[in-house]
Amino acid sequence: FLAGILLIILVLWGVSYQIESRTQSKESDKLVIYNWGDYIDPELLEHFTEETGIQVQYETFDSNEAMYTKIKQGGTAYDICVPSDYMISKMRKANLLDKIDTKKIPNYKNIGSEFLHHSFDPKNTYSVPYFWGTLGIVYNDKFVKPGQIKHWNDLWSKDYRHNILLVDSARDIMGLSLASMGKSLNTTNSLDLKLAKTKLDGLGPNVKAIISDELKMYMIQNEAAVGVTWSGEACTMLNDNKHLHYVVPPEGSNLWFDNFVIPRTVKNKKGAYAFINFMLDPKNAAQNAEYIGYATPNVKAQELLPKEIKNDKQFYPSKQAMNNLQVYQDLGPKKIQEYNDLFLEFKMYGR
Repeated sequence: FLAGILLIILVLWGVSYQIESRTQSKESDKLVIYNWGDYIDPELLEHFTEETGIQVQYETFDSNEAMYTKIKQGGTAYDICVPSDYMISKMRKANLLDKIDTKKIPNYKNIGSEFLHHSFDPKNTYSVPYFWGTLGIVYNDKFVKPGQIKHWNDLWSKDYRHNILLVDSARDIMGLSLASMGKSLNTTNSLDLKLAKTKLDGLGPNVKAIISDELKMYMIQNEAAVGVTWSGEACTMLNDNKHLHYVVPPEGSNLWFDNFVIPRTVKNKKGAYAFINFMLDPKNAAQNAEYIGYATPNVKAQELLPKEIKNDKQFYPSKQAMNNLQVYQDLGPKKIQEYNDLFLEFKMYGR
């Protein structure tokens, strides 16, 4: 009798084990990616699955902070995510990232040396460059004479009363004010930050709206004379409206990098490496760059881009022009909160 019971238990355990193994196998065939909205050519996700058999679960976020919170909470085990420069430093300090083994990424060699070894990840131990770009000014020549806007301080002109759109980003808008004063975009000096906010208050009468994704649509539809936004968004705008132009003020602005990282919660590490390597293939990287509009750090992919794209100094500036650009640093939670609070005050009361 006991032997019969033991046999039944073993059979049931075997069935259970097979079901669990199959479930785990199916899970391992899936790759969970967490990225910014509209930040990859969907065709490439399909091609990746066709090549590898790995199904992709693709989720999106709208800010580095939202991404950070969700990954730290650990509700979903993401295999890959795409944070910006300063957030990589923060995630590393919080022990949220897995180290990158570049030996498992043969196409890593295609990344230009100028896009590696920056302050947020000096040895690229935790990150692989995905896209890069700048913060600048888009203006419409229907309302602004070419050459009339070159510097951040030009935005304060009475000519643009209630006619400027700002991207809804504390670090960027506080940053442009700091740059206009000749200050570092990474300052931790509270007096400098208060002065930057006070100067922003003076810009308030010129600001029509502080918005996110809608900024692109409004500029394309000639709803404002000027917009402050990122280079990739500007590229899309310029392609859809011949009256728009993009300027990066020579006194300084932000140079940003978005990067592939592998969270510590990774379940499909093999798939994660396969995907990063797939995206660094020159043909795939070039296709993605044309679709997104942002600048690729993949030098082999740059060679495949149309001349009008890779020779456009608005979006692929010279090394000399990049010298005055600054990468955002992780300033710590207290100082970042100070930036956010001052920006919120400007949004609520400075306009």
